[in-house]
Amino acid sequence: MKLNEHKSKLLFSRWGIEVPPGEIVTPETAPTYAPSFSFPVVVKAQALTGGRGKAGGIRVVGSSPELGPALRQVLGLVIKGEKVPFVRVEPAADIIQEIYVSISLVRRTGKFALTIGRQGGVDIESSGADNLMVMDIDPLLELSDFQIRQGFFHLGLEKDFLRPWSRLIKNLFQTAVNNRLLLAEINPLALTAGQKFLALDGKVEIDDNFVDLNPELEEYYSAEHCAPEENAARKAGLSYHKLNGSVGLMVNGAGLAMATMDLLNFSGLPVANFLDLGGGADQERMARALEILFNDDFASTIFINIFGGILSCEKVAGALDRALNGAEPAKPIVVRFSGFKSAEALEIISSLHREHIHPVRDLPGAVKILHTLNPAPDSTLRFERIEFTRPETPPVPVNSKEHRPFPIDRNTRVLVQGITGREGQLHTGEMLKYGTRIVAGVTPFKGGTQVLGIPVYNSVASAARDHEIEASIIFVPAGFAVDAILEAVSCRIPWIICITEGIPQQDMARVLPVIKNSGSRLIGPNTPGIIVPGQTKIGIMPGSVFTPGPVAVLSRSGTLTYECVHLLSSRGIGQCLCAGIGGDPFIGQDFSDICEYLYADHSCRALLVLGEIGGSAEEDLGRKLSLTGFGKPVLGFIAGQTAPPGKTLGHAGAILDPAGGGIRAKLEAMHDSGMIICPDLASIPGMISRAVNPGS
Repeated sequence: MKLNEHKSKLLFSRWGIEVPPGEIVTPETAPTYAPSFSFPVVVKAQALTGGRGKAGGIRVVGSSPELGPALRQVLGLVIKGEKVPFVRVEPAADIIQEIYVSISLVRRTGKFALTIGRQGGVDIESSGADNLMVMDIDPLLELSDFQIRQGFFHLGLEKDFLRPWSRLIKNLFQTAVNNRLLLAEINPLALTAGQKFLALDGKVEIDDNFVDLNPELEEYYSAEHCAPEENAARKAGLSYHKLNGSVGLMVNGAGLAMATMDLLNFSGLPVANFLDLGGGADQERMARALEILFNDDFASTIFINIFGGILSCEKVAGALDRALNGAEPAKPIVVRFSGFKSAEALEIISSLHREHIHPVRDLPGAVKILHTLNPAPDSTLRFERIEFTRPETPPVPVNSKEHRPFPIDRNTRVLVQGITGREGQLHTGEMLKYGTRIVAGVTPFKGGTQVLGIPVYNSVASAARDHEIEASIIFVPAGFAVDAILEAVSCRIPWIICITEGIPQQDMARVLPVIKNSGSRLIGPNTPGIIVPGQTKIGIMPGSVFTPGPVAVLSRSGTLTYECVHLLSSRGIGQCLCAGIGGDPFIGQDFSDICEYLYADHSCRALLVLGEIGGSAEEDLGRKLSLTGFGKPVLGFIAGQTAPPGKTLGHAGAILDPAGGGIRAKLEAMHDSGMIICPDLASIPGMISRAVNPGS
């Protein structure tokens, strides 16, 4: 959750960081507004974007007659596409020096970065290396006094300012830690003529997962910065972003939603929005999602793409029926169901006899009908399709003398943490049906009971005393999941699969070093789990779409995995392993870690990597495999190629960062490492088949 300057300063002031007094002025209050402090004052546009000063969004006003015109001018601005909804007015400061300071959580290192600049109030990225000092802070440790002094000496201030500087930096650090901030920036931090430090501007981002766990933080959210549809979606718990096309999009699962968005954009059907239903599609959620799409004036048609895994397509179709309540939809709807209970879902849709509902069985069929419903899409919206030729020389096989299969199989003994909860019970039953060897479960204060014939214990330690446990799967709410992971680590359980989503990033960044220094290997969090087809599944993957075979599939998305595996299985291409590493920025085992187990696994003849925008996991894997000589064809697919920069799409880690070179840089790095890049979903089975059987 990004905060505007006013809300950022409100948070800062509550944590002991001095800010100027300020007052909010809206278009309605502007005609009669008079500041409660003396002139000169500063009128500052409130927008969730940079570049306010260059756009004329910051005005110094010296007298009362100048105030009205300045307010009207700033309130009438549109800055980088965002209309200014209100302004903050505050007294002008008597500034001696402007400084830059920020604390951010860095995805690549898993540490805080304390950044200090001698010159503030400027575009910090282009201010020059001489201006900045960056220090890493381990999340497990407190900010050290020597780091505070180091930053102070970098600024070249006089000794008398060390104490207030130290107080400021410590308060800023505590603000970041206690509110699980991803960013806390003061630019500029002013040293005033009154010999004090004053935060003249602020930029704060609170982890959305932490906001979900602490609803009182919603007071820092400003609905005025978002479209009505975005506010409605937020209230309904939907992941939604307004885009510029004409096809409204509703999908279950962020990875599949991103891949579907790409497919439509590349097909000349630009999407009007990104809407991820997530794991739930009950009547209320479906009704709210339809209401949002029906109210979007730019969405002329709607495409609903559901892949039933554990989620039943039949239930989604029923929810859609009830949401329409017997009426024709307000706009034409194309519905595609696949996977679990898809045939039953299509029967429900067909029985409705609605003229404006068009059921289809596959994505090519959906694209064809959408083209007929959108004969003249916006031709100004063009998306570059990035394609590469296949590597000229195939990988040289690595002849491993010893066959070492993946260390999880039908004999792996599994513990379920959170077994008595709704999700825990449901998926325990599904895993047992698949043949998973579940030996025990854990729920505090439920020890001595049973779930589906499985004994339940109060703690992992007590379960481990009675059973040999080789893997644990965690179905524990986000607020308790980190503790559950550490409990499993303390009992030296070799594999820990954490299904839980919504864990704050700082919390995972703190515990990952502990896990990586133990004998345990963590999969996740926010993972669909691991499945060895035909042997065992430890997770929530729908076992029916998987078949044994030669391809290992590693992925950052659940529904995208199901979609791709369904395509492979329908073409007779089986899988030897499917593992979801999780969609969060901070995870346990990454692509490279899991690949370590595939070098000498003779059942693996090819590797498919299903990635997403954001982070560098795919590029890192490519570099490692090219250096070590994997000896097996590696294919890569990236979802979210047409995503707008700077927007987080569903997964916390799925954000396109143009500063890192964007999607082209990611794909080029993967290709240069020897990966075969799949341009779209439909191409994956054919390219896999040719890779596994080069002569075919």
